[in-house]
Amino acid sequence: MPVIQFAFIVVLPIVLVAGGLVTLFAAGALLYALEQPAEVKDLISAPFRRPVAAPKPTGPEHYYKPYWAARS
Repeated sequence: MPVIQFAFIVVLPIVLVAGGLVTLFAAGALLYALEQPAEVKDLISAPFRRPVAAPKPTGPEHYYKPYWAARS
């Protein structure tokens, strides 16, 4: 009997509050997805995109040369 009383007094309110918070977050996510479908699509597809390629080194005839390259 004391276990049932403990569960009713302590555990049940915690479960109800946690369920309410989860419901609020789910409703907010649903409304956001309905208002911004393009952004949600980008968020979902972002982990599956290829990473940006590494930059290629410039050749000796490139227009930009650091100032210290001219000293030697």
